Amino acid sequence: MQVQLVFYIFALMKKYFWLFALTAIICSCAETQDEKATPLMSDIESLYGSGQYKQTLDSIMSLRKNYPEAIETRKRALKIWQNASLKMAQQDIARTDSALQATLKAISSTGNIGKRNMLGVKRDSLKARYEAMCGVVRMIHYRQRMK
Repeated sequence: MQVQLVFYIFALMKKYFWLFALTAIICSCAETQDEKATPLMSDIESLYGSGQYKQTLDSIMSLRKNYPEAIETRKRALKIWQNASLKMAQQDIARTDSALQATLKAISSTGNIGKRNMLGVKRDSLKARYEAMCGVVRMIHYRQRMK
C-alpha cells in the first residue's frame, strides 16, 4: 500500500514538474521592462547629445512613468537627468549674467533717476536669479559627487 502511494505521488509530481517547467520557459521568454525601455533610452541619449535638454528631461519623465520597473535603464537616465539639468542651469546662468552686465552698463550710463531706480530693481532681480541658479548648479555637483 505504501509503495503504491509513493508511486502515485511521484506520478503527480512528474505531471506538475512539466507544467512548472513549461510556465518557467514561457515567463523567461517575455521581454523585460529594461528591454522595452531601450528604444526610449536611445531617444533620450540622442536628444541629450544634440543639446535638446528640455526634451531630454520630458522624455526621462515619460520613461519613469511608462517603465517604473526598468531599474537599470532608470539608473542610466538619472545620470543623464542630472547632466541635462546642469547644462540647462548653466545656460540660464549665462543668459542671466549677460542681462545683468547689460543692466549694470545701462545704470552707469543713465542720468534719469527714475529710470536708474527701475534698472536697480531689475539688477536686484537678476542678481537674485543668478544666485539661485548658482545654488542649483552647486547642488547638482554635490549630488553627482555623492554617487
